[in-house]
Amino acid sequence: MRTSATGTAGTPWSGAVDVHHHTLPAWYARELAGLGYSMTLPGVDAPAWTADTALETMDRQGVRAAVLNVWPGVPAVDPATGARLARRVNEHLAGLVADHPGRFGAFAVLPLPDVDAALAELAYALDELRLDGISLVTHYAGTYVGDPRLDAFHAEAARRGTPLFVHPTAPPATGQPDFGLPLSLCEFPFETVRLCAQLLYHRTLERHPGLRIILSHGGGGLAYYATRLTLGPLVSAGLGPRLPADPIGLLQGLYVDTAMVGDRHAFPAVRAFARPDRMLVGTDFPFMPASYGEDNGRYIVEDGGLGADGLALLQHGNAARLFPRLTGTGDEATGGRSAHAAGDRPHDRPGGRPGDRLDDRPDDRTADQKGDRQRAR
Repeated sequence: MRTSATGTAGTPWSGAVDVHHHTLPAWYARELAGLGYSMTLPGVDAPAWTADTALETMDRQGVRAAVLNVWPGVPAVDPATGARLARRVNEHLAGLVADHPGRFGAFAVLPLPDVDAALAELAYALDELRLDGISLVTHYAGTYVGDPRLDAFHAEAARRGTPLFVHPTAPPATGQPDFGLPLSLCEFPFETVRLCAQLLYHRTLERHPGLRIILSHGGGGLAYYATRLTLGPLVSAGLGPRLPADPIGLLQGLYVDTAMVGDRHAFPAVRAFARPDRMLVGTDFPFMPASYGEDNGRYIVEDGGLGADGLALLQHGNAARLFPRLTGTGDEATGGRSAHAAGDRPHDRPGGRPGDRLDDRPDDRTADQKGDRQRAR
């Protein structure tokens, strides 16, 4: 097991926590294919991922720990299939965390939009598997995650103070021209903007102030669009009652990661909009190559204008409030449990967990067999 998190001269980060790191289990790709879905969008190359390669990349980039996610999570399938797939993904993730303590955390997936099934899996993933948060996509078969129909989920996530990592997916509309380009190239940033509009005008953030939402890719286009989103009442007077009193303040309460915004055009906008205590490191590895991640991070560290205090918050200070066991700020090193923040319900993962461990060996047959034993316990 690789344990070193020490970077070398020239690494962009220093002791950072990466909240945007994808793992791509081969069995999951096969499972999605059997359901008529894919782990990648048309036109997007499918990268390879192994734990060893991930750890080598993290060491080279100065990343202390990465919070893994499986994208796109649970697709729009029948409730029983969705619940079964979510359980298998989450137990797989728990195995990776157990095999690499302190280096990997993980966001659980949920079988949304089935709220009852999602709440049951949330409790299992956080209380039994001790995963670190929840990974969401912007919508589930057209139900965006700020929808009032999901209020019971919002309320429970807010009550627990659970980090919710939200990654865009293909929009539900079809038939729009794509010019032969992958949808993610243009549509993903606006998917996040669309979700933020919903969170505002459905007053989701106002009704559930404990929500701890992390927006990927620097918040998509939010930095540019934030003020425009507040102008609804100027173009339609009927929108006035739907807009919260402090919309910009609510949007600035959302966390954003740095994936794909480490350049001289995007990052100044993100830095101007995002609060310093709401910025987190994200690499988007392995969908974005390690070399790109290094350049992305290096720009932010060397030219982003954050200063020493801002960089400390970005790399680990802000993550310490969300994922204390990954930053060494919790008491789990001595076998204890630590809450996400003062007053939050403690549900961080101890150093180990009961049950069989599922490693991430290149031999997918072996990994699948171990996962089957784990699911049967």
